[in-house]
Amino acid sequence: MSRIFVTGMGVISAAGNNVAANRNSLMQGKSGIASAEFLSTKYASILPFGEVKISTQALKEKLKAQDHGITRTSLLALHAFEEAIHNSGLTNAELNSFDTALIGADTVGGMCLTDELYHDANKHEQGSEYISSYDCGSVNMYLQSRFKIKGIINTINTACSSSANAIMYGARLIHHGFAKRSIVGGCDSLAKFTINGFNALHILSDEPCRPFDENRKGLNLGEGAAFLVLEKEEDVANKHVYAELTGYCNSNDAFHPSSLSENGDGPYLAMKGALEIANISADEIDFINAHGTGTENNDEVESKAIIRLFGKPPPFSSTKATTGHTLGAAGAIEAVYSILSIYNGEVYAGINFSNPIPNVGLVPVSKYQKMDLQHVMSNSFGFGGNCSSLIFSKA
Repeated sequence: MSRIFVTGMGVISAAGNNVAANRNSLMQGKSGIASAEFLSTKYASILPFGEVKISTQALKEKLKAQDHGITRTSLLALHAFEEAIHNSGLTNAELNSFDTALIGADTVGGMCLTDELYHDANKHEQGSEYISSYDCGSVNMYLQSRFKIKGIINTINTACSSSANAIMYGARLIHHGFAKRSIVGGCDSLAKFTINGFNALHILSDEPCRPFDENRKGLNLGEGAAFLVLEKEEDVANKHVYAELTGYCNSNDAFHPSSLSENGDGPYLAMKGALEIANISADEIDFINAHGTGTENNDEVESKAIIRLFGKPPPFSSTKATTGHTLGAAGAIEAVYSILSIYNGEVYAGINFSNPIPNVGLVPVSKYQKMDLQHVMSNSFGFGGNCSSLIFSKA
């Protein structure tokens, strides 16, 4: 079975508008969470958000994307997608090849324009320009059209594990001979739809989130996008390689629509399965980029699952205190961060942490530090118990 390497990356988040800017924020322990500037919502002055600090109009101009009905979600995806393919050096011929797959993920999609769709549809008999953008597959359909991609294209929505599963699916397409390369990732933008939904669950914090802290109050919603270019070993040749994708697994808690089981069966099985695919033992994982949302349920349960599998856990932290929880983009953004850790030999702080959760006692890495890393695990756990873990290894 062919080994799979990462040859390109692109990311945009509240922490920065490209890979280098995101890394710089992580190294400095600088959070992008603040009041929303561009989102029109009554919560803008009440709750903190991980908002990308570029207006939708500025994104359209920068990306030369004035397409009819295009949404902020698609613009964020386009921004990260272009950086990834340029970083990998993919040619137009490779993009247009039937051997190139595009697997993207989102949870919001065009629903970021729910208000516009409603108002326009009620004003005009011909309907709204946003109707075609409302489907969650509209983001990938836009990228497909713009770049004339002819290979397998799919959209995955498994809540917060969406883009981790997109990465996994893209890798499996390569392993089974359905693609020579896969462009994989995810995106989501801030939207009233998700803000109101998460607020109804009473899990939004009114202050910057504190993953794994005893006094955590909930999550901060964020937005962003990230894409990776995956290529099999035989086709990499002399290309620059960032890391190898060695392990991945998806499992399901099947416990509750928005909570994980007390023992963390889903997270435990996802992490255990990823280790089995990578053919390494738990003590070979050097660092875990944890899901770490800052919610009462997730952080305690994830901690229990980590202890259950690892005994004495390796160093770990959550970067959601830097970016906010970016939902369908989270798995891909944190995959980029995990790869940056391996490639540069460094780990990033779980900022805002003060005191451990009493009955588990785990303490995340609290400051940036250099570290020799061979294997990094990245966790993404979603609503409905949809849990995924990825393992990236030094190339």
